[in-house]
Amino acid sequence: MPPAVAPLGARDRRLLRTELVVVFAVTLGLSGMRSLVSLLNALASPVALDQRTTAIDQTLARNAWADLAAQLAGSFALVAWGALGLYLLVRAGSGPRDIGLDGRRPGRDALGAVGLTALIGIPGLGLYLAARALGLNTTVIPSLLDDHWWTVPVLIVSAIANAWAEEVLVVGYLLHGLRRLGVSENRALAISAVLRGSYHLYQGFGGGLGNLLMGLVFGRVWQRTGRLWPLVGAHALLDVVAFVGSALLRGVLPFLPA
Repeated sequence: MPPAVAPLGARDRRLLRTELVVVFAVTLGLSGMRSLVSLLNALASPVALDQRTTAIDQTLARNAWADLAAQLAGSFALVAWGALGLYLLVRAGSGPRDIGLDGRRPGRDALGAVGLTALIGIPGLGLYLAARALGLNTTVIPSLLDDHWWTVPVLIVSAIANAWAEEVLVVGYLLHGLRRLGVSENRALAISAVLRGSYHLYQGFGGGLGNLLMGLVFGRVWQRTGRLWPLVGAHALLDVVAFVGSALLRGVLPFLPA
């Protein structure tokens, strides 16, 4: 059973609904709209979806130092998004412990992260390959960064920043807020999962579906355990493997350029 939450008055309910809309309108909800537009644009193109490539991390500036600064700025923005959600929770009288971001059980949280990584990673790869074979997804290249001394560290920072922003906002902040509004657990889970899938639609239908399924699993784990660290850890591990592996194996795997 989910923990009991104090009922909100009519004014507080309106303010919380407005807050949720505004936060996601400037963060991952906006990313979802942009991803949908990107997918529609790809579908309107004469080039088939499975013949297109999508890069997640790519060079942002010609000068290496400027590129480093741009990469770190992007990761900083993601960290700030997650921090915004956490700050608003604290302002509302909640805190890190209420969404499972405390340090009470680091060992169990770490084991949970490893287990979730295996649970999501292996089937996720199979779904991606199946979607590409069916022409429903682009070829996703996690990293197209140029080879610099800072490439691998920056990719690790990017992976952690992505994991932090997505799990804090889409799971901890959103599901906690919907619970305070009295939304049923199943409906809240569906909202969170659809949002997660929406901002991955730029990869194609497979990317959207795969992340929607990931959202269902991650959201339910949080609803049952109240722990967010395993989700952040698993997401970071998945992205580190994808981002760093892509950078190190460029020219080795056939779909990664040399």
